[in-house]
Amino acid sequence: MIAVTGAAGQVGGRVARLLAVPHMLLVRDPVKASETDKSVRVAEYADKSGMTEAIRGADTLFLVSAREDANRVQAHKSAVDAAVDAGVERIVYISFFGAAPECTFTFGRDHWHTEQYIRATGRRFTFLRDNMYLEMIPRLAGADGVIRGPAGDGRVAAVSYDDIAAAAVAVLTGGAEHDGRTYELTGPEAFTLHEAAAELGLRYEPETVEEAYASRAHYGAPAFEVAGWVTTYEAIAAGEFARVTGDVERLTGRKPRSLRELRGDGGAPVIA
Repeated sequence: MIAVTGAAGQVGGRVARLLAVPHMLLVRDPVKASETDKSVRVAEYADKSGMTEAIRGADTLFLVSAREDANRVQAHKSAVDAAVDAGVERIVYISFFGAAPECTFTFGRDHWHTEQYIRATGRRFTFLRDNMYLEMIPRLAGADGVIRGPAGDGRVAAVSYDDIAAAAVAVLTGGAEHDGRTYELTGPEAFTLHEAAAELGLRYEPETVEEAYASRAHYGAPAFEVAGWVTTYEAIAAGEFARVTGDVERLTGRKPRSLRELRGDGGAPVIA
């Protein structure tokens, strides 16, 4: 039995729809549970006892990373501890490309610490380190159609939700050949934000790091969150998201979706 977390989200929801083997669905929000399916279980990562009961009976946990939060790593550790207490034998974790203790992208450090914690459990594991979401690229633009950030001429090998989900299902339904493996999921190409903006009918205006922090100050977001937004662009500029791998195709048997294929999908602007 596979326990799928984030079942109402972009990746977890896709995984749930693709799985053809027995699985249970978990969400954080009771409202989303009622909107999804009455059989969906509600559990917060930080609620270790509740999480333990929610996933009891599963032998595999598909762990989608929690939303950005100052206590994100602790929430992940709580979920992992719950998995151990529930008797889960394998954890497949959605991590992030280039996760490392001192990577430029501050949220990437959360993923590295979570990976280390999972390793220490002695449970079987697989890490899926996805690059930036392809669908997020047009949503980096403000209401004026301009993407602003200190990415310079750096490149990003963004990968689509569909390709991440398909790769995850291949791992979840595969055998021991995936144990202990780290897969780096990227799109078929690495592009600059100048190129992406031109392809999507937008415009990219580079900022300095100082300008990026200043232009986002009016949102009143916590400092850690603003740092995550800005260091996303800094990591692009540093070349940390540029490498293209063949892991999506190796796992799924198909080429990953490209930026050109995304064109026309649109998407509402978000704070970035």
